[in-house]
Parts: sequence; structure tokens; C-alpha cells
Amino acid sequence: MSPGRRAAALPCGRRGKWVVLALWLLVLLVAAPLAGKLNGAEDNQASSWLPANAESTRVLDAQLRFQPVQTADAVVVYQRDSGITVEDRAEAARDAREFAGAPHATAPVVGPTESADGRALQTVVPVVTGDSGWNNLGPAVDSLRATAAAGAQPGLATHVTGPAGIGADQSKAFQGIDGTLLYATVTVVVVLLLLTYRSPVLWLLPLLSAGAALTVAEGVVYLFAAHAGLTVNAQSAGILIVLVLGAGTDYALLLTARYREELRRHRDRHEAMAAALHRAGPAVLASSATVAASMLCLMVAEMNSTSGLGPVCAIGVVVALLAMLTLLPALLVACGRWVFWPVRPGYGTPEPTATGRWAHIGGWIAGRPRKVWVGTALALAACTAGLVSLNAGGLSAAGTFTGRPDSVTGQQVLAAHFPGGTGAPLSVVSDAAPLDAVRQAAASTPGIAGIGPPVTAGGEAYFPAVLADPPDSAAAKATVDRVREAVHAVPDADAEVGGSTAVVLDAGRAAAHDNRVVIPLVLAVVLLILAALLRAVVAPLVLIATVVLSYAAALGISAFFFAHVFHFEGQDQAFPLFVFVFLVALGIDYNIFLMTRVREESARLGTRRGAVAGLAATGGVITSAGLILAATFAVLGTLPVVGFAEIGFAVALGVLLDTLVVRSVLVTALTADLDHRMWWPGHPHRTGPAEAPRAGRTDRTVP
Repeated sequence: MSPGRRAAALPCGRRGKWVVLALWLLVLLVAAPLAGKLNGAEDNQASSWLPANAESTRVLDAQLRFQPVQTADAVVVYQRDSGITVEDRAEAARDAREFAGAPHATAPVVGPTESADGRALQTVVPVVTGDSGWNNLGPAVDSLRATAAAGAQPGLATHVTGPAGIGADQSKAFQGIDGTLLYATVTVVVVLLLLTYRSPVLWLLPLLSAGAALTVAEGVVYLFAAHAGLTVNAQSAGILIVLVLGAGTDYALLLTARYREELRRHRDRHEAMAAALHRAGPAVLASSATVAASMLCLMVAEMNSTSGLGPVCAIGVVVALLAMLTLLPALLVACGRWVFWPVRPGYGTPEPTATGRWAHIGGWIAGRPRKVWVGTALALAACTAGLVSLNAGGLSAAGTFTGRPDSVTGQQVLAAHFPGGTGAPLSVVSDAAPLDAVRQAAASTPGIAGIGPPVTAGGEAYFPAVLADPPDSAAAKATVDRVREAVHAVPDADAEVGGSTAVVLDAGRAAAHDNRVVIPLVLAVVLLILAALLRAVVAPLVLIATVVLSYAAALGISAFFFAHVFHFEGQDQAFPLFVFVFLVALGIDYNIFLMTRVREESARLGTRRGAVAGLAATGGVITSAGLILAATFAVLGTLPVVGFAEIGFAVALGVLLDTLVVRSVLVTALTADLDHRMWWPGHPHRTGPAEAPRAGRTDRTVP
């Protein structure tokens, strides 16, 4: 027996399966308590999302030297269209005195300040965030809203906005994200597994294996976050759930399908599983390696939120791989053939895929391969026209939410009655000695409506600069650059400019850098893995080209829907990169599953017939896997956050294109047309037809 076959037989041997099950039980007992601590290890501070070397990040760190605790300003806005009354002013003043005692709020409370048009008031309340980021904002802002609304006279509208108000609403949008995604994803997986297997029992085993993988992955991620400095936030924790359950179920479907196929060739189920692992294992291993390597490429990104996502997802994929190559085989073999009831694959029964729907589709494609792939490629290219609607320049505060929370309404009221940047001023830090020159440079910059009082500590100084334009506008971002240029020019000041507008500006520039660097790196890594797996040059290049075309088509269709159907404001700057990494890594999955089988069949049938046989054997299972993965990513759309909804829609659409069009039609047609040239400079080793059946040599049926 070859080393590969011996390794494949380890988790499914007569005694080995019980050892594997016992080991997984022990691992779960250790991992489950750790997984429960992952939420507490999340770092949702602004600095955990930003590029570490950005000026706005340095200003956030510097501001801690001027205040004992980290704070975010909440702006309480009062509005009366007919004009603020004496009673309104008195009530706002009473509220201001109460605000200092609100949960997590602190002094000094500034205001109430009346607008120039006499129709609005504003009070600025610093809210303590501490080390838990936006988690403390919700209770404090809820208290502020309740206090302001309780004493408001009829006709007086009250809102809480500013960085704290917006952060609190974002925190609520992400609240329960793990539970929502988990329950929704599990429901989708269960339904689709039932439809795929048409068995009342079999679906439990992949689901149990995927659930075990998720628990262990969350435990490992927690250990890295707690002891190795790995940054985990609500975004990466949510995507981890979807990726592990989606990718893990994909691997389970492929392995189970091959196991069922081998059960028809082997009397002994242990030998059937060993053969299935030996044949399907390399494809699953290459697939997971591609996804994990692609995710690790994110570590070179400047955005902390992006670079932290890479290791989190890579850990999830590796654990899912281990579960599907050890735990799932052990469970399947321990249960026996009955688990496939009511359609048990008996020894010697015909393989239904050989004459099924995908066999007929493959035969039709093989009869006219060039016409099929040219037509399909042109259709996909036409879909890229929607890219003209892509607007990945970032989202405003209002555009972040699928709904309209109170902070967004308050921000619009604030902008209508006060200078645009009142609720989110720029933060300027410098050495204390040239403070006057720095303040003068900032105040004289076009786009600055006013300068706040300075605070000095330890030879350094800090002061706010109010923007004349709304903080998330293009004009405000241009003002940031002008202010930076002005204060940087002050000799010996070491002045730097931060604040929420500067954060958005720096994040956008970091995201643009990440797009330029990470995307080519991912393509290079995937190309190398494909070349090593297929031992060819032409095939990897063809597969990469098809996936990139699929990505562009999915992005084009998505951009059209975002702009003209869902009416989203735009896309986050990191949107193209996230969609690219997920689609390329996951899209290559299906090509790997198909092409490893095509190469195997080509060794005995030739490439053209091997393409048809490979599609016939894998078509059903890959389609099912694609539907499950697309559905799990579509679950992201259940969250009231535009960024998640857009990523979920685009990835789900791209996976469906890869599964139903690119892999089944385009790649099959290209393989049939290129024939043996697909494997240049090598060629699949011909084993001859005598090896085709690969029937087992045992003469005893084991149930």
C-alpha cells in the first residue's frame, strides 16, 4: 500500500475511527469554553480597524495623553421648526446638567449652544468608551436619548448623533451578529443538505462536523487574540462563522459524494472511505490550501481590520479541513451504509452520475466546445458593463446603515443648522511651544469654521478644529489635506491632524493601497498552487483567467443592483478586495474539484472524454456545494449594515456564477477544446482502461 493510501486509511480504520472520535471529543471539551470567550476578546476600537501607520491613528493614540480615559463625543440636538422657545432653552440646560451623570458619560459637557437661525440647540457630551470600544456607547447614548426626550415640549424634536451616537447605532447593528449569523447559516445549511442528500439522517454528520470545526476554530482564534496579539473585531468574527460553515460543508459534500461512489466499488466501507480520502483528499487539501493562503495574503494589507481578517479566516479554513478529513470520515464509517437511507449505495450497483443530467450536459458541450466557451465568455464580459456603476469611494454615516437610525437623522439636522463639521471636529495635536502658530495655521485654512480651546499636557497640545462642511463629504476630506499641509509647515511643531474625517480619508487611501498590493499577490499564490496540483502551466492560467472574468462579471452585476435596485449610496473602500479574495479563493475551489477529477479521468479516457466524465462525476455535488456556500454568504444580507449586505450579495452571486456557469460550462468547454494541450508541458499519466473500475478486491460485504 502506498504512503498516501496508508495515510488516508488512518481516520477510517476499524479501530482508528474510534480513536479519532475520542480525540475530537477531547478537543471539543477544551475548545468550547475558549470559543465562548471570543466575543470578549474582540477589539472594536477605531484604531483596531485603521492602518497602523496612518496619521489619524497616531492622533488617536496621542489624544489619550490629554484625557484620563478614551471618549467619544455625543451631540444632543434639539430642533423646533418654528424657532427655539424660552422653555426649550431651559429644558436643554436642565438636560445638560443631567447628562454628566449618565452611564459612562463624563464632564465637561459643552452647551447648550443655539444655532444662528434660532431653530436648533446642541449639547456636546463626552462618552467614555474605555478599552471595549463601542460596546459602552449603547447604554450611555440610550440614557442621553431618554433624558432628552423625557422633558421635551410638544413640537421639539430631539436626537443624539456625533461619533458616539453613530458608534452606538453601529454597535446595535452588530449586536448579536454571531448568534444571528450562526442560526441563519445553520438553518440554510440544514435545508440545503436535506434537499441534496434526500436523507433524514445523513445531513446531520456534515453539520455536526462543521459545527465542531467552528467551535474549535473560535477557540483557536481566541487563543491567538488573547496571547499572540491577533486583532479580532465584529467583522472578522462574523465572517469566520460563514466561512467555516460554508467551506466546511463544501468539503463534506465532496468527500461524501466520493465515499458514496466508492461504496459501489468496495464491499468493505472502511476500504471505501480510504479510497475516497485517497482520491478526493488531494483536491480538498489543495482547495483549503488555496483559500488559507489567499486569506493570509491579507496580512500585508495596511488596514488593521483587513490584515487581521486574514489569519482569522485562515485558521477557520484549516480547522474545517482537519474536521472534514478526520472527524467526518470517522462518523460516516462508524454509522455504516444505513446512514444513506432511503437510497443506500450497494456494492456493484451502477453509478448514477455516469448517465445523469451532467453527463448529458457535458456531452452537449463536448460536441461544440469552441462555440460554447466563446459565447459564455462574451456573456460574462457583457456583465462587466455594470462596473460603471461601482462607487467604492467609501460610505457616509448615513450610507452605512440599511435603515435610518436616530444618529443619521440627527447628523442631518445638525448639518442643516450648524457648521457641517460641528459634531465631528478635526483633532490637531502638536508640541506646546509653537501652539499659537499651529492654531493660526489651522484657523486660516479654507474649510475651517472655527477653532476650539486648546488642552496642554507634558509639553504637548491638542485642540479641535470645526469643519465648515459635513464631516463625510468630499469637501471636508479636501480640508483635512489642506489643514495637514498648513500645520506640517509650522517649524518644530510636529503637528498632526486626526478626527473622524481624517480617519475616513486615511482608511480610503490604505484600502486603495491594499487593492493594488493584495490582489496581484493572491493571484500569484493561487497560480502557484494550481500549477503544483495540476502539474501544468496552461491549465492554471486558464483557470485563473476564468475566475477573474467571473469576479468582474459578479462585481458588474452587483454594482448595477446596488445602484439601481437597492439604491445604496456606494461601497466601502475595501469592498472590491474582500469580494475578490473570497471569490477567487472559493471560486478556484470548484475548479480544483472539477479539474483534479478531469485529470484523473483523462489518464484513462483522454482529455476530451475525461472532461465529460469529470463533469458527470462532480457536477451534482459541486452544484450543491455552490448553492450552500452562496446561501451562507447571502445570510450576511440579514444584517442592517450595508457593507455586510453588499459583500454577502456579491460573493453569493459570484459563487453561483462560478458553480453554474464558469465551472460547468466555460471550464469544461475550454478543456474539451484545448484537449491534451490543457496539461502542457506534461500530460496525465495513462493508466489504461483496465484500471478504470478500481473495484475493491474484498469478497465480504460489511454493513
